[in-house]
Amino acid sequence: MPELPTESTPPPLPPSAPAPKSRVFVVDDHTMFREGLRQLLEREPGLTVCGDAADMAEALPAIRAARPDVVIADISLGGGGNGIDLIKALKAEYEDLPILVVSMHDESLYAERALRAGAMGYVMKHQPAKAMKVALHKVLGGEMYLSEKMASEVITRFMRGETERPASPMAALSDRELTVFRMLGQGRGTRQISEELGVTVATVNSFRNRIKEKLRLKTASEVMLHAIRWVQDSGGGSG
Repeated sequence: MPELPTESTPPPLPPSAPAPKSRVFVVDDHTMFREGLRQLLEREPGLTVCGDAADMAEALPAIRAARPDVVIADISLGGGGNGIDLIKALKAEYEDLPILVVSMHDESLYAERALRAGAMGYVMKHQPAKAMKVALHKVLGGEMYLSEKMASEVITRFMRGETERPASPMAALSDRELTVFRMLGQGRGTRQISEELGVTVATVNSFRNRIKEKLRLKTASEVMLHAIRWVQDSGGGSG
């Protein structure tokens, strides 16, 4: 017969249930990147990927269904929206949902925009995988994450009282103006931009005129050439 426990030998405690894993949802328009990131995160203790999407239209209903603990999003997305639009839409619906941006786009131009929209961190894709995992754990813990260089720039601007003054003519563009500028540089025509963004051709022309004024350019052709050069030089194309 098995030995009955006595006062001096307390019964063994039942095995504790494993801690629940944090659920991650990935939004990126590159299938290979989503698959690679899924493999990377599934190897990380305490994390699991609960879903992914290529664009904003696909992401919003999928995120509602998956109920993730954190969303990783790129700036460039397929379809009519972009990462900034997605962040704003998610924060309007889920105020406490942490969002981490992982993108090829220049941190100095997009990080503050992403933070203003409601993201809690920004990592560039060329950084080591370790940086992305550190950033992910930080935002899951309720902390902000920026690279040391970007964090220093933001703090310096704040200390100088320059938070409202754009750091460059490009930084003076609104989020939607920057989206239109990038799409022009990628070779999209006015009608294609209007269809993808769900606005009229006249609205796209209005955005282009404001871009021309803010960048101090003289003609629509100059806007187009400037946009193409910027996309080629700064990685504003995809990613």
